[in-house]
Amino acid sequence: MTSPVGGRSNCPRKRRVAILTAASLSWNPRALKEAETVARAGFEVVVYGACFNAGQRQTDEELADRHRFSFRSVLPVGEGGIKPQLLSIWRRIRTRIGADLNRYLHIENAWQLGPAVVELAKQARKAKADYYLAHLEQGVWAGARLRRSGASVGIDMEDWYSEDLPPEARKSRPLRLLRDLEKELLTTGAHATCTSRAMSEALAREFGCQRPTVVYNAFPWSDRESMDGLFKDRRDLRLPSIHWFSQTLGHGRGLDDLIAALPLLKHDVEIHLRGKPARGFENWLAQRVPEAWRGRIMVHGLVPNTELLSRITEHDIGFAGETPLIRNKDLTVSNKILYYLLAGLAVLASDTAGQREVAAQAPGGVFLYPSGDAAALATRVDALLESADALRQAKAAALGAAERTFCWEHQEKALLESINRALNSSAT
Repeated sequence: MTSPVGGRSNCPRKRRVAILTAASLSWNPRALKEAETVARAGFEVVVYGACFNAGQRQTDEELADRHRFSFRSVLPVGEGGIKPQLLSIWRRIRTRIGADLNRYLHIENAWQLGPAVVELAKQARKAKADYYLAHLEQGVWAGARLRRSGASVGIDMEDWYSEDLPPEARKSRPLRLLRDLEKELLTTGAHATCTSRAMSEALAREFGCQRPTVVYNAFPWSDRESMDGLFKDRRDLRLPSIHWFSQTLGHGRGLDDLIAALPLLKHDVEIHLRGKPARGFENWLAQRVPEAWRGRIMVHGLVPNTELLSRITEHDIGFAGETPLIRNKDLTVSNKILYYLLAGLAVLASDTAGQREVAAQAPGGVFLYPSGDAAALATRVDALLESADALRQAKAAALGAAERTFCWEHQEKALLESINRALNSSAT
């Protein structure tokens, strides 16, 4: 097609949206869903992430291409020569320096936030985007710098970063820096989103900002079309099955209550755990599991995100034992519980603020127990296993809640409305 006189096209330029994560796209599903949604709405979208090997970068680039947006790793991977090697060594050195500055001199600094924080900020400045969306700790730091230079920036609080992790891990975190960055973008940014009403209300009280728009970190209902219908995990299909998953298998990740409840159960059930075992996990598990239960606990490795829903769907009950003692864990809604609903599993969940919020919108599908109360958990499990009809009804109620509320097709509407309001406001 020929261009008009002067070589100019009558087609309006697409507005560019840059999503800042400094993470692998394949391991950041919220940023992936956001990018796909914004691209489908007619924006030019580029995600600035970080990969540490060529295979990971290729996977992320193919994933982005499939969903019609761009992915750029801010780290030079897969390139030969001495320079990339020296840069990699320097990143490790500065990360250590950043940690030592905080440990010995109590100087909080950006180098503590992640290995790609400097590179992300440099690439973001070159993006010349109409709008920036800041994700994760490194993205928030880069986003705040862009905001100070006059750019339009929004923040997605997929976690409350300054209120996350157990006390021992928080000692090495730059908590004041994170809190200042959160306050800056929540109070001066063009838009803000977060993962639950409970978190939205808490952020507004804490920082005196407007309530961030709630976008549950749900997954597309359409993902159910690609489920494989296979049974790869379970050993005895005559027994009901409880499923739990996380990136890491270890103490303090919600499993303590489930393991403690096992000797109190009146009904037989298989337990399936999925994740990468932390160091010492096998010993921890062996010391706590009764002899009679050891043959009914199966540990499975991680699977690609494209297969995870299929593996979850094999089971009957999803367990989400989050702790209310960590503020972020109390307020957020985890991926676990939303995956369980989409898979059509009855859900047993600890009574955190975020999970109470989900339970109220999924009556008959989500059952709460007091965190740390193994006897109460055992009672909830036995009630679900009392009859096949009770379990079947609970699973149907969970799936209905996913279709009605907790799927991405519903959640993305709130996200787009929030971004469009911010863009229209910045244009006036």
